[in-house]
Amino acid sequence: MEGGRAQVQRSAATMGCFGFLKVMMFVFNGVIFLAGAAILGVGVWVKVDSGSILGFLGKIENAPAELSQVLNVGYLLIAIGALLVVIGFLGCCGAVRESRCMLLLFFIIVLLVFIAEVAGAVVVLVFRPLADDLFNKFGTTAVQSIKKDYGKNPDVTGLWNTTMSTLNCCGFYNSSDFVGSPYYVDHNQQYPPQCCPGFIINPCNQTVANNAMAITGCFPKIKRLINDNTVVIAAVALGIAVLEICAMAVSMILYCKIKSMRA
Repeated sequence: MEGGRAQVQRSAATMGCFGFLKVMMFVFNGVIFLAGAAILGVGVWVKVDSGSILGFLGKIENAPAELSQVLNVGYLLIAIGALLVVIGFLGCCGAVRESRCMLLLFFIIVLLVFIAEVAGAVVVLVFRPLADDLFNKFGTTAVQSIKKDYGKNPDVTGLWNTTMSTLNCCGFYNSSDFVGSPYYVDHNQQYPPQCCPGFIINPCNQTVANNAMAITGCFPKIKRLINDNTVVIAAVALGIAVLEICAMAVSMILYCKIKSMRA
């Protein structure tokens, strides 16, 4: 009698643990599904919106050939979003329907993604000097674009104004990037107001821009932000890797539980 009661209790505990894993699997993959849908939507918007920043970058004259790869970020977002949607769908349905096939597919896809992420991290570390070289090439092109079109081309002017106001920066490298630009010539050798924060009413001339109120260029500022947050970026990447490992472990536990229950 006592043995039967103990067996029932163990069975109830096992079923309770099984139910908890199913709920956690459903919630976790539900979040993945929603995130994938959001990323997919952003990717579609980037490709459809011809007036986006990426569309503007594609019109820059004499842009480095490597920049064409950056312009495919819309397709990359679509691919990542679609992959997350599929992963979330398989995880949710596999847990709710107790489908071993879906759980196995979920495990395989997440494993492949994990391997790809590890390989990508190695590639980034190995080829980081090439990325720096690409940014230097793009910097030359960006400065040429400023000197040629800033103050004359509404798209170029609006893009740089928005970027400088948002990041609180001036030019690509510094305020000297605007020397010789249409804006600089038409405004009596003055810089854009964004280069002289606090002196919007007064002329933003070379004396103001190069002295106490001078602010850094957009590229150095972005680079410094990345360097300052390297630990945070690494922690996020590590957290994602841990979540993927946990997801694979839970999917395999559910897979084995379902197999033993149906045996």
